[in-house]
Amino acid sequence: MDRVVSTGVDTVDPRTPCIVGVAQRTWHLSGDEEAPEPLAMQVEVVRAAADDSGATGGLLGAIDGLDVVYCMSWPYDDPAGRLSEALGISPARTGYSGIGGTVPQQLLDAAAARILDGQAEVQVVVGAEALDTKRRLKRAGERPAWSHRHPDPPGFPFEAPFHPAEIAHEVFQAWLTFAVRDVARRAARGEAPDAHRQALGRLLAPMTDVAAANPYAWYPERRSADELVTPTADNRMVGYPYTKRMVAVMDVDMAAAVILTSWAAADRLGVPEEQRVVLRGWCYATDPVYVAEHDDLARSPALAAASAEALRCAGIDADDVAHLDLYSCFASSVDFARDALRIGGEDSRALTVTGGLPYSGGPASNYLTHSVSAMVERLRSDPGSYGLVSGVGMHTTKHVHAVYSTLPGPVVRPDETGVQAGLDAGHPARSITDHHTGDAVVAAYSVVHGRDGAPAWGLVVVDLPDGSRSYGRTDDVAVCAALEAEEWVGRTVTLAAEGDVNRIVS
Repeated sequence: MDRVVSTGVDTVDPRTPCIVGVAQRTWHLSGDEEAPEPLAMQVEVVRAAADDSGATGGLLGAIDGLDVVYCMSWPYDDPAGRLSEALGISPARTGYSGIGGTVPQQLLDAAAARILDGQAEVQVVVGAEALDTKRRLKRAGERPAWSHRHPDPPGFPFEAPFHPAEIAHEVFQAWLTFAVRDVARRAARGEAPDAHRQALGRLLAPMTDVAAANPYAWYPERRSADELVTPTADNRMVGYPYTKRMVAVMDVDMAAAVILTSWAAADRLGVPEEQRVVLRGWCYATDPVYVAEHDDLARSPALAAASAEALRCAGIDADDVAHLDLYSCFASSVDFARDALRIGGEDSRALTVTGGLPYSGGPASNYLTHSVSAMVERLRSDPGSYGLVSGVGMHTTKHVHAVYSTLPGPVVRPDETGVQAGLDAGHPARSITDHHTGDAVVAAYSVVHGRDGAPAWGLVVVDLPDGSRSYGRTDDVAVCAALEAEEWVGRTVTLAAEGDVNRIVS
């Protein structure tokens, strides 16, 4: 049986999950330069994370669990097996994840649960993307010559089929769906459209300051609020109210790894206590899958519930958190988290420790591995403080929060089943009507812009008289301009079903 050990101040449960090693790397290349293939990136950061731990007792050889975050860059035939082979290790359990912005923290949460149950002692979460290199090769008419390609690559692992109404109305892109939610929040707060866009600039500009000081950031440069929100030839509008500089950048060459152990294993492996950062609380929860199903488009009940449960498990309040990294693929995910945590505009805390996904970089499903790595480094430099990271997956559907600290404490597992049951009962999904002809009330909307920066078409999410929701579309440039200049939430419009598409006719 594991003994109870002492830190010199308090006794620590020997099965307390703690991060002992982290590593990140970003390859800033240009022209015909190529980053290493993702497998080589993964090897490098795992070894670097082991070195970061300061362990004296053979940490790599003690790895008994290895999880690889889904890689968009290359379809390896056996991602975790190939990495194990390259590292020269034989973990008892390996895994290859699904997709989404919550994945790395979910993997760490599951690893922590295994450690608490005595099923594991040394767990690794690692991910890498070489999407910028792949993009530049494609522009040159070339393909990556990387190793161990799957002979018959499986399809992209979507967790839910597309809804027929969303297919018909082209509700696919995250920069569109998060923009729709942003407009809903703006309307609920009674903010004027132009004033709201300026507020978004003020929200995001400080993140560029953090990115400028982050050696791993993809865009390490400061930008003013006006530079972020003003459409120009180099900063076109993408999905109103978001310009290009306000959305996550996925085409990056980045890798990160996190090593999680039990407190007792860290002792046995000779990891200095000052290197250990404890996972003090966590929770994962989900909202409805499809955009129109969200009863309140202006907030996320699951995000609020997950953050509250993670803080409860850690035994602290949001005001006790010194360091934050709120998932920032788009401004609405940041603002929903601020609302849930009651972080007002007067709060002086930075909202990111990396610079955020639009500036530090958003490597597909692997951003949170970088977020956690940066948070670990921040907490080591501020012993005894607390840090909170959040992740958002799919179209504001999946949510995860986790609290970290160098300070050990009681390990309280989240009641994720109870949290989700409460959400499902208290916030049932709206039904979606595929086709509608007649009047409807606008609940939220956005305008899609082409690569030339001009408005291409507008999307509305509408409330129908029977209480269900539907989608509508306009290709009228004048209507698109009005959608951006005026507040349309609450306005009655008339739709006419033309085939599978509901057109705005007045």
